[in-house]
Amino acid sequence: MKVCIFGAGAIGGLIGAELARAGVEVALVARGPHLAAMRAQGLRLQIDGEERRVRPRCTDVPAELGVQDYVIIALKAHGISDAVESMRPLLGPQTCVVTASNGLPYWYFYDVDRTPKLMNLETVDPGGRQWDTLGPQRAVGCVVFPAAEVVAPGVVRHEHGRKLPIGEPAGGRSARIETLHRLLIDAGFDAPIRDDIRDEIWLKLWGNLCFNPISALTHSTVDAIASDPQTRAICRAMMAEAQAIGERLGLRLRVDADRRIDGMGALGTHKMSMLQDLERSRPMELEPLVGVVQELGRLLDMPTPTIDVVLALIRQRARSARLQ
Repeated sequence: MKVCIFGAGAIGGLIGAELARAGVEVALVARGPHLAAMRAQGLRLQIDGEERRVRPRCTDVPAELGVQDYVIIALKAHGISDAVESMRPLLGPQTCVVTASNGLPYWYFYDVDRTPKLMNLETVDPGGRQWDTLGPQRAVGCVVFPAAEVVAPGVVRHEHGRKLPIGEPAGGRSARIETLHRLLIDAGFDAPIRDDIRDEIWLKLWGNLCFNPISALTHSTVDAIASDPQTRAICRAMMAEAQAIGERLGLRLRVDADRRIDGMGALGTHKMSMLQDLERSRPMELEPLVGVVQELGRLLDMPTPTIDVVLALIRQRARSARLQ
């Protein structure tokens, strides 16, 4: 069983290291000093009070790896489209593409008759490059709830969480989703198979939509955002707009806004990924996490006034930091 982790940063490194420790033939695609360190010293994972070292194959030339059984995409959402062409050599007729990035995946509205005009969202898949190259029929969903950080080149620190819900876009239990489930369980993850993976993805986006840009704009951790009445009110307004859009699309949220906000706040002094990227002068996932909900609203003729304001502010913040 060959598994390629495409984007072996924090989350990709965590998944790749644990799969490798479970005996899976894993290859990591990375770049820069992080790649150099992993090649020289292996990938070091700090987890459960100890450091574990694995030495999977590491490369920045995916074509070296050949066809894979599973390609787990763990890139930042805004970087996937630019990378898909280099994924072609990894894809065979039976290759399964596991989307493990934030936001809505490129296949999200595949085979959903009620929303044909939403099939290709520019904020998700500009120009349809992911759709055309990867193919929606290859894809399964994965929602990433663990938090991790690359604390030094070649070193990934796990912060919390091991839950990775997975699912076929159409639900049900296929051979490929059952195999993926076993691989992740054997690697120590909690990987329930969901019949409603679209709802699970929407629930994750629902929190990211507001907490990520507000954290970057205010330089606040999630506990501060959740506990402050004013920022909490902004979160609730943005979530209400997104919830209305989701309900129009037939999506279901299994918790209400206050419970979702409280769940985020319970993470304590955690910095959201946009704030981490801003502090490191890296591009932020503005469009896949916030712009996508605005795009959906406009396509469905549904207003998103609070989202519009926050999106305008975070776009300007990115421009002022020269990150957009």
